[in-house]
Amino acid sequence: MDCDAKHNLRLGPKLAVLTLLWLPSSTMADWVGETRPMMGTEVSVYLWSDDPEAGRVTIDEVFQEAARIDVLMSTYKDDSEMSKINRGAAESPVTISQELFQLIQRALDISLLTQGAFDITYDSVGQHYDFRAGRRPDATTVASEVRNIDHHYVELDDASTTIRFRQEGVRINLGGIAKGYIVERGIDIVRARGIENAIVTAGGDSRLLGDRRGRPWMVGIRDPRNDDEVVLSVPLADEAISTSGDYERYFDEDGVRYHHIIHPGTGEPASGVRSATVFGPDAVMTDALSTSVFVMGVDKGLRLIATLGDYESIVIDAKGRVFFSDGLQQPENQTIE
Repeated sequence: MDCDAKHNLRLGPKLAVLTLLWLPSSTMADWVGETRPMMGTEVSVYLWSDDPEAGRVTIDEVFQEAARIDVLMSTYKDDSEMSKINRGAAESPVTISQELFQLIQRALDISLLTQGAFDITYDSVGQHYDFRAGRRPDATTVASEVRNIDHHYVELDDASTTIRFRQEGVRINLGGIAKGYIVERGIDIVRARGIENAIVTAGGDSRLLGDRRGRPWMVGIRDPRNDDEVVLSVPLADEAISTSGDYERYFDEDGVRYHHIIHPGTGEPASGVRSATVFGPDAVMTDALSTSVFVMGVDKGLRLIATLGDYESIVIDAKGRVFFSDGLQQPENQTIE
């Protein structure tokens, strides 16, 4: 059976639910917002402000913060801290900012939590993909570089705030949590300005502050094979939501989809899942967990989520079947084409 795109997911006893596409209200008279292209995706900020001009100033602050974080963590900018790490950490310890140090430490902690399904060293292979050009590494390159994927190769020193790699060829990338961090920081800024209702989105990651002025935000989970279709629409308030999908950065070759979510164990794009969405109180965690669930697959991924009381997940597998974590009440139709 097909899952009706207008189907509403009822909430279980634990919490609200999740998403990917924000479905805005038809009336935005007192809302201010803006969307800008950034980091190979779009970042958007919408908020309610009694003073629209002050609201626009706050929005600009959020975009400035997103740009600052991009400069800090980008692997495409030669002068970023991340690029400096990847150039030198295999030769000697590299001193980094406390902010980046703490985020890398958090990423390594998540690697332990997910038993390596989340691993920032995936870029040892990931760097060889060019999704715009439709290029991928050959089997020899994958076999060589996959040996460099292991979060244990990353060593942090608290006393000196340095990072080093224990093996030549290791390369890290915080793409699995950077957008979650950006939207969480954006909401911190909005909240500090006294605003109580807002949404900050970066690609497949969103952070909601409060509700939509007395009503929940209605957010949709995209159909992974139909850009304009929504599998489920769900009510949310004061949640973080992240979706990882094989439709975000990819190309098809000889009937095979090559996408950006690399399985750390194989060096190849993870298979068996089309999209994994996770929601909960913190966007850094939902960002990392959506990647982890995608890599782990339906059974192992949802078993992981079951151990985390504040988080829930919805997974669409390679056959279009929709699976829900234990805290959600499932609609009758659970398969899409």
